[in-house]
Amino acid sequence: MIKRRILTTLTASLFLASPCLIQAQDAKKETESKTKKLPSAADQIKDLSSLPDFTKQLQQTIDQSGGNLAFVKTGIYRITQPLIFDLTKHGAAKVTGSAGVTLIMDGPGPALKFVGSHQGTASPKSFQTKTWDERMPIVSGIEIIGNHPEAVGIELFQTMEPIISRVSVRWCLHGIRLATRNRNVTISDCHLYENSGVGIYLDDVNLHQINVSNCHISYNRQGGIVVRDGNVRNLQITGCDIEGNMPGEHVPTKAANILLDVSATAGDKKHSIAEVTITSCTIQHSANYSDIKGKYSAVGGANIRILGKESWPINSVTITGNVISDTENNIDITHAYDVTINSNALFAPSSNHLLVKNSERIVVSGNSFNPRQFERPAALIFTDSKDCVLSSSTIHAAKNPAGAVQLNNCSNMLLSALNLTENAVGISLNKTDGATISNCRISRTLEGGADIIIGADNKNIQLSGNAFSGKSDIDTAAKLKK
Repeated sequence: MIKRRILTTLTASLFLASPCLIQAQDAKKETESKTKKLPSAADQIKDLSSLPDFTKQLQQTIDQSGGNLAFVKTGIYRITQPLIFDLTKHGAAKVTGSAGVTLIMDGPGPALKFVGSHQGTASPKSFQTKTWDERMPIVSGIEIIGNHPEAVGIELFQTMEPIISRVSVRWCLHGIRLATRNRNVTISDCHLYENSGVGIYLDDVNLHQINVSNCHISYNRQGGIVVRDGNVRNLQITGCDIEGNMPGEHVPTKAANILLDVSATAGDKKHSIAEVTITSCTIQHSANYSDIKGKYSAVGGANIRILGKESWPINSVTITGNVISDTENNIDITHAYDVTINSNALFAPSSNHLLVKNSERIVVSGNSFNPRQFERPAALIFTDSKDCVLSSSTIHAAKNPAGAVQLNNCSNMLLSALNLTENAVGISLNKTDGATISNCRISRTLEGGADIIIGADNKNIQLSGNAFSGKSDIDTAAKLKK
């Protein structure tokens, strides 16, 4: 039986973790590989129905303590409705756990919801006096477990300077959801694991200045960090491990470990994303480790997917110093400009390292591309794009018969200082107007393949200082500048 203790700082009983919880967690490890359904807390905590509903007591504590909730001893609390922190009434609020504290959200909506009134920007001139009274709500040191298909861990609504740290969220729909408008958000040292939706979800939110750092964001089936619609600027993702945030089975998906997406609001300039930094992260899984032999997991998944729109492309994105691997496409970019991808190690995609479509000024420099222990097409493909740079990189063992590097219907492209080795075909150009290929070395191309293919449908192509050790297929009708 679960033992009862009384907290001196709360008017509620405290339930200690029972052996049933520990045994169920061990059983989960043995059975999770056999089931495709996300387990619920009810599957893990056999005596869940015996736990009382603490919603009323905890909400009373919040309201009577000026918006604060302090857990001082280990325990499990079951709630069935969101705990509301009304910053407009209480001012700054704080939720802390000094020991192991678990909230079981056994109802729809967020376990913890912070509601503020901020309607301005991050500029001091835009603040009302009451907004400063609401500043810096904090959540730290707790675990949230979902036991309802619509349960969410934490939701932020019109807050200023919120800090979420040392928080774990499992088995919810979304881990952390940001809605409507927020400013100067910090999320650090969190574990967002095995949720059925998204780990960190910027859901049609107007948000400038958000730092996500030192977090593990893993096995959330609809994405790791997802920015969808809204108006988002100054998103920094640093030092995180972001893995397997898509279905783990052989099913089609559009999910990505990091997704920036405004594609559904074509023609609308109010929804836009810009000024994003992704640096020093491990971003990987899932494709190559399917439970079905000969099949890939998460068909269509990507590590980083940028989906802009013609009316307002996503722009000013830096992807630097990451380890990126094991999804169908490592990086997938559509309708973007001024994206810099440098100093990354990319390996083991099931299809392509890089897809760039309808984009401008994409700079790809100083990266290594290889399939590692796998045999993969592993190409870099630019389509309907212009003014892009691919330079100072190694591209190894790409087995795509159309080329390790492909330019399709592109213009004003620059390829330089590339070292291509053991590819099925090196570089191929198709319907491209304006490309300079210089100081590249292509060697050990597989038998029957060409180091470079330039058909007659290309023009204004300049070759200089290259070393091709194998066959070159350059149509004499192609308009070349040497």
